[in-house]
Amino acid sequence: MDWGRKMDSIVKLENQHPFQMLQTKLAKLIAETPSGERLPAEPELARILGVSRATLREGMRTFEGQGLIRRRQGVGTFVVPQSKVIEAGLEVLESIERLANRIGLKATMGALQIKDMVAGVEESEKLQVDEGTPLVRVSRVIYTDGRPVAYLTDMLPPNILTEDELSVGFNGSVLELLLKRGNIGLAKSFTDIQAVAASAEIAKKLEIQRGDVLLMFVARLYSDAGEIVDFSYSYFLPGYFRFHVIRSVGNSNFS
Repeated sequence: MDWGRKMDSIVKLENQHPFQMLQTKLAKLIAETPSGERLPAEPELARILGVSRATLREGMRTFEGQGLIRRRQGVGTFVVPQSKVIEAGLEVLESIERLANRIGLKATMGALQIKDMVAGVEESEKLQVDEGTPLVRVSRVIYTDGRPVAYLTDMLPPNILTEDELSVGFNGSVLELLLKRGNIGLAKSFTDIQAVAASAEIAKKLEIQRGDVLLMFVARLYSDAGEIVDFSYSYFLPGYFRFHVIRSVGNSNFS
């Protein structure tokens, strides 16, 4: 493909801020590139657009977050077909598998790692257990349409779930497994939501660039007895998830 000619066809908008102009050019380039085709290498694309590679990476993060491109370390940047977005309200806790099935997506699990550990100072505080308490740590990647879209890590006391239970028939959702067993009444989840930069480890698992923005949920799952039965970190690719919350209007009477 003649990338120079393609870029020449993009109209320069003089009234735009330089970064907005870059976004406009990238959006048009991505829209005109067939799904599955690789974009020019970063040095070439930066030269064509007249920006530094650092600025180009910043501009491309927006489109990766929207699920329009996929950057793979050492391979290149590819235009991807539009994917269905998993949308959910935050009022009810549900597994990715259940949310995906609702819109006709198949969620699968990969890179499962199960590790026995003992609670240190940090883990004892998070799970409200004594230091030295045996724990089970389970990490995995969740895929939809063959694309890694989430990385999940849970820490649980072994009296909640054992390594054997997680090794056989586990589909990626600790929540679904606990609900299926039904021996522990689950009451609520307290979740903190942040936007974070992907670490090198997580970026590799999600096939993105280090520093790309992810949505991180840090959650404590409580039993109906008020005990923490699961502490988890969940990292989501923003372009493949849309979360919302329904809030009632507060009292506007200031008298």
